[in-house]
Amino acid sequence: MIHYGRQWIDEEDIQRVVEVLRSDWLTTGPWVERFEQEVAHFVGAKHAVAVSSGTAALHCAMYAAGIGPGDEVILPAMTFVATANTVVFQGGTPVFVDVDPDTLLMDPKDVNLKISPRTKAIIAVDYAGQPCDYDVLRSMGNRYGLILIADACHALGAEYKKRKVGALADLTTFSFHPVKHITSGEGGMVVTDNPELAEGMRRFRNHGIITDHRQRTEKGTWYYEMTDLGYNYRLTDFQCALGSSQLRKLPDWMARRQAIAKIYDDAFANLSVVNPLAVSDRVSHAYHLYVIQLDLEGLGKDRAAIFSELHRGGVGVNVHYNPVHLHPFYRHRFNTKAGMCPVAERAYERILSLPIFPRMNDDDVHRVITALRKTLEIGC
Repeated sequence: MIHYGRQWIDEEDIQRVVEVLRSDWLTTGPWVERFEQEVAHFVGAKHAVAVSSGTAALHCAMYAAGIGPGDEVILPAMTFVATANTVVFQGGTPVFVDVDPDTLLMDPKDVNLKISPRTKAIIAVDYAGQPCDYDVLRSMGNRYGLILIADACHALGAEYKKRKVGALADLTTFSFHPVKHITSGEGGMVVTDNPELAEGMRRFRNHGIITDHRQRTEKGTWYYEMTDLGYNYRLTDFQCALGSSQLRKLPDWMARRQAIAKIYDDAFANLSVVNPLAVSDRVSHAYHLYVIQLDLEGLGKDRAAIFSELHRGGVGVNVHYNPVHLHPFYRHRFNTKAGMCPVAERAYERILSLPIFPRMNDDDVHRVITALRKTLEIGC
């Protein structure tokens, strides 16, 4: 089976983790700060806060943004549920906007329509690894006094107008899940240029306590204070060591993802029934996902049947995502319904994510292409 995404762990990664496992500090130790500094430097941010998952990173960002009861946060319907869930964790109300039909990125025109006196923040989701139009969103945020948050869990290493994702929003979140660009097993990071927000998130990840165990050990004290309600969202030192080792390989892995995407682009260029997402010439795409939209009417086939046949043939395609407002929780809690975001809803019915990860060789890529053409009954 060629899965849609897969980690790549080598002996260097394993040795780095083993070294930390043999050290004195497995958590709240020196590797956490080291990994934070490396990620901040890589993306061009001043501060980074390592946490236990991409979801934890989003929750920390919602906390730092001051989201609470009565606040509305605008986000696209086409995203993973965690983007919206973390708004709800803080008592806020997610307001779903539609997406552009060609890129599936949030539609700034719909964002503008959904802003209300209760709106406090916008979450830009860099779907599949393509950065949103940050200049437009930043201008909109400035006009209405809104906080701009980037859910860049798909987009580590991507660029918008030659600026790295991570240096474009007030708060930017990354994920280090195994299918992402680098992995720490599970893990996440929030980056920001605001030192006060960073310090608040460090407390939030540690139960709301002002110091961690290592800091107290260095000061020779047992005393600590809890100043706010927080969570245990800490990332371990051995996970940070793995993430640090992986980060060194990211530029080469990004280049490979882009090369795979180019092979796919060329293979589908003259197929009217297979439409890859459009890519802006202003960005460097990170290609966490390679998403196609199928002309099901032209094919006369059902997406579920195509999905199942590809899986039987050893090609692990996936679907990203069922629009969040269609999930039962949001229908029942927030009275969302079909028809609210028609572009996202239509796209959901016809999208497939094809396998893309750096360890794929060209034969793997061509195997995917051949299997797709056979399934769609298109001549090879």
